[in-house]
Amino acid sequence: MTSASRTRWSELLTGIAGLLPDGPACVLVDGHGRQPGLLADRLADALNARGRPCLRLPGVIADWNTAESGNPCLPTTTIRLASGPDWRQGQRWDVLIWVRTASAGNGGHPGIVGNGGNSANGFGPDGERTAGIVVDMHDPDWPVIRRVAAALARQGPWYLTETRAFFAVRAATWDSKFGDDMPSYAAAVARAGIRRDGAVVDVGCGTGRALPALRQAVGPRGTVIAIDVTPEMLFEARAAGRGAHAALVLADARRLPLADHSADAVFAAGLVTHLPDAQAGLSELARIARPGGLLVLFHPSGRAALAARHGRALTPDEPLAAGPLRRSTQAAGWDLTTYDDAADRFFALAIRR
Repeated sequence: MTSASRTRWSELLTGIAGLLPDGPACVLVDGHGRQPGLLADRLADALNARGRPCLRLPGVIADWNTAESGNPCLPTTTIRLASGPDWRQGQRWDVLIWVRTASAGNGGHPGIVGNGGNSANGFGPDGERTAGIVVDMHDPDWPVIRRVAAALARQGPWYLTETRAFFAVRAATWDSKFGDDMPSYAAAVARAGIRRDGAVVDVGCGTGRALPALRQAVGPRGTVIAIDVTPEMLFEARAAGRGAHAALVLADARRLPLADHSADAVFAAGLVTHLPDAQAGLSELARIARPGGLLVLFHPSGRAALAARHGRALTPDEPLAAGPLRRSTQAAGWDLTTYDDAADRFFALAIRR
């Protein structure tokens, strides 16, 4: 294991430890193959080293010491941590951690948010959707927390560390993989009808694929601000010459360094499904938008095509599904006027009340 990999593992384990509830808890690490057991072993060691007593349960229930009475997962003064399919049924878990691996038939899309993990019935192909914490271990040397259920997400500083860890190693190849979809970005910007000479903010700009089109929309007298939380993404945007179209700002989408009502339009491509709390994120976007301002939510692939690419099925409770998105935008101060989830794009337009 390299020094960088050891650091990444330390950051990951610190993040997970910070997400677990205070006091005793029963935690199951679930998934496919050997990776859940590896994560559970290292998490148990990390918790004990941090002064949080953790009992690592055996991989098979039958191996539980028969001298112990009662349910091995009843809370005591310790965290009790298990992994493996033998523990999936018949126990009540306070937190379910789902591990995505290359062999997982359902895993891959970063936008699935679990609903807690207390149910003992949410395992198998649907396990990720019901998990409280989702960890991507496609590369065992570079594990990353990808999603956390709302009940846990407000705890700990995990979001910035893990988001940057995920995108930093992908930034250099991002355009070679996805750069051919810039015409789709231009079409989405043109369709939105962004006001000329206005101020537009691209939140979660990545390598800046929307910036040329946004600059063309507002013209030379308009203002374009591009914000991303990952320094490597902004570096690639500059290297590609897209910094000429906008002011590039390193910042968290949940705490934008912009004044209230300062933007005529907010453009967000692929942002919402990466946020730990979609409604809170939409509220922050609403804060910076002027009354009557636009919110443009976009992705160059439709939801079904994106789900198929990652080998999973769509579910009606996802943040960008029609019902949840309409409710979350409404609650955040937006009126959703356009919802277009086609095979080759996702495009939604809302107006600030």
